[in-house]
Amino acid sequence: MEKITKDTLIGNALKINPNSASILMSFGMGCLGCPSSQMETIEQAAAVHGIDAEALLEKLNA
Repeated sequence: MEKITKDTLIGNALKINPNSASILMSFGMGCLGCPSSQMETIEQAAAVHGIDAEALLEKLNA
């Protein structure tokens, strides 16, 4: 599986890991259907939501 990084777009993360949506939502990112979220990087989205990007990446790549 391709690795998700802090620079991966949310839209691409959803394609790389089919479980990404539930993982992102478990971290409090409930607006995955929002058009702007598809163009945000994991790092940007984590910053907006006050989430530890490294912890999120660990879960997404597990």
